[in-house]
Amino acid sequence: MKLLRVVASLCFFLILGLSSVSVSSVADENGGFSDHAKFIFGDENLGTWKNEISELAAAPAPASDGAPATLLLAANRTNRPDVLRNFKRYRGGWDISNKHYWASVGFTGAAAFILAILWFISFGLVLVVHHCCGWRINIKNEGSLLSQRISLILLIVFTCVAAIGCILLSVGQNEFHSEVLDTLKYVVNQSDYTEEILRNVTEYLSLAKDINVAQVFLPSDIMNDIDKLNVDLNNAADTLREKTSENSVKIKKVFNLVRSALITVAAVMLVLALLGLVLSLLGYQHAIHVFIVSGWLLVAITFILCGVFVILNNAVSDTCMAMGDWVENPHSETALSNILPCVDQRTTNKTLTQSKQTINGIVTVVNRFIYSYANANPPSGVPYYYNQSGPLMPPLCYPFDSHLRDSQCGDQEVSIANASLVWQKYTCQVSSLGQCTTVGRVTPDIYSQLASAVNESYALEHYTPPLLSLQDCNFVRDTFRNITSSYCPPLDRYLKTVNAGLALISVGVLLCLVLWILYANRPRTEEAFVKLSALIKGRNSTNSFNGNSNNDVSSSNTSIGV
Repeated sequence: MKLLRVVASLCFFLILGLSSVSVSSVADENGGFSDHAKFIFGDENLGTWKNEISELAAAPAPASDGAPATLLLAANRTNRPDVLRNFKRYRGGWDISNKHYWASVGFTGAAAFILAILWFISFGLVLVVHHCCGWRINIKNEGSLLSQRISLILLIVFTCVAAIGCILLSVGQNEFHSEVLDTLKYVVNQSDYTEEILRNVTEYLSLAKDINVAQVFLPSDIMNDIDKLNVDLNNAADTLREKTSENSVKIKKVFNLVRSALITVAAVMLVLALLGLVLSLLGYQHAIHVFIVSGWLLVAITFILCGVFVILNNAVSDTCMAMGDWVENPHSETALSNILPCVDQRTTNKTLTQSKQTINGIVTVVNRFIYSYANANPPSGVPYYYNQSGPLMPPLCYPFDSHLRDSQCGDQEVSIANASLVWQKYTCQVSSLGQCTTVGRVTPDIYSQLASAVNESYALEHYTPPLLSLQDCNFVRDTFRNITSSYCPPLDRYLKTVNAGLALISVGVLLCLVLWILYANRPRTEEAFVKLSALIKGRNSTNSFNGNSNNDVSSSNTSIGV
């Protein structure tokens, strides 16, 4: 049945596109019929649905019989190069079932992937050459003080850039994860609300089969139709619950893994940047070489993550825009048509017809008793004589005519909405034998059966429109509109924050790696002091030698003069 496909696919797409309504619980299945009737009619059981039910109407059938117009969802945004078609432009719009769409979305992260490859190869070659040269890159003594100061300043700046990137990544991933869970919770709640509508309609139709007033029941053909429809509705509700639970668990698991990966990257990169700064300042060359190799690999991984999140950002933005386009044109032929076949007139009319027939059948049962027994004034001794007397009891109004169209109540009829209150005035007091001892047309027991029948009709009349709204995609349209307005903007904003953090980490650590090599191989303070001391001693020794030579020459000259 199409209803099963509609509801199951609705749940699948809502969760894939990554709703909050309170759901009231149904009555205990083992409870008595009077408890079921109270559940159906009581205001406390309508809960937060009471206002929604009064505002919803049956979904109309499509006004046009012509073929629906074809609409490309998010056509302008998805106009990208398609790597599977030699980089020709993809013009098919948003379509998650099209591999060319995913190829075009994947192309948006190509820049980051290319940077990761270039970085991995180029810096790897630099490390190989540097190692083959015996790690001999040094800052020469000439002008070393100025060079060291500049290197130190740049190293601190780039370390700060990497640290800021780690902070942005941590904040962005936390907000993004929370927003994803909120969106998922909203969708699951909407799915639960949809399932509850299906369960309620099934419950009310099942209860209608038990309606009887003085052993007068619904016709057998109506009961058979109710059984057939209930099978489909129960299957749809079961499938919806299973798909929702299954997909919800999968999505939570995926995003928990994403969150763990981002937290790990932020923490490791922050520790790497800070320890690299400290070790380079202390001049531990061998230790800093280990950090350089680690940083080389981690920067490549960060570039790849950046590309993945660029793709994710574009996919989410495409989906949000596609939802917005579909909300404005829900009956157009789109990529959502196979997932959400909203215009399902046959199923909609079948449910509506069955509900109206059941309501009219209940009214027939009630009025048959009123005309045949309550208002008949039968003689004593005949069946259903209980000493009824007094003013005649008004019959129940048929809400639909023979063609199942809305009808107006007559002056002498009571509507389903106020019948219970009106009939209460016609209730008599009874003796221990069940006979009326006061004026009245019905006993309290019969009044309870009449009230239960009316309450059942009221529930069917007011709980069917939400189901019809779901089938005709009014419910889906409202859900999509809420997602695009309330959840899509924060998701897009937090994804950009994550991307910004990954970009800053990549650039910051990348530049730090170069400075680590240079600054870690600078002349250390002790080595410079030893060289300076040796130079001074060398000069002093030369001066002493020259002085002694001069003294010897002078002494020699003096001796000759004497």
